[in-house]
Amino acid sequence: MTYSVPRLPEEPDPDLRSKGSRRVSGWLLWEVFIRPRRGLHHVHAGSLHAPDGEIALQSARDVYTRRGEGVSLWVVPSSEITSSDAADAASLFDPTSEKPFRDATFYQVPDEVEWL
Repeated sequence: MTYSVPRLPEEPDPDLRSKGSRRVSGWLLWEVFIRPRRGLHHVHAGSLHAPDGEIALQSARDVYTRRGEGVSLWVVPSSEITSSDAADAASLFDPTSEKPFRDATFYQVPDEVEWL
């Protein structure tokens, strides 16, 4: 395990990407995702500030899994997440209505298949 000394807000950070990051007191904003049980997907649990990924993971464990409710944690710098804009919803999601084959109701299930 390695530790680094947190930088003051005025000090340049060589690891900061040109895209920029939201920082508070020189610390990055991290998004926390938890997988509650094996076989389930990770779910966004919240956000926290930390100087690096290792500290963010330790803080996420302390803050979001106090009662042992998770089996896996992901921490991702908030600046690395790209999301769609609500104004673009029509162009992103409307074309799926033209593809009925993606919907399970499009197929007829044979009578021999009992478990569906």
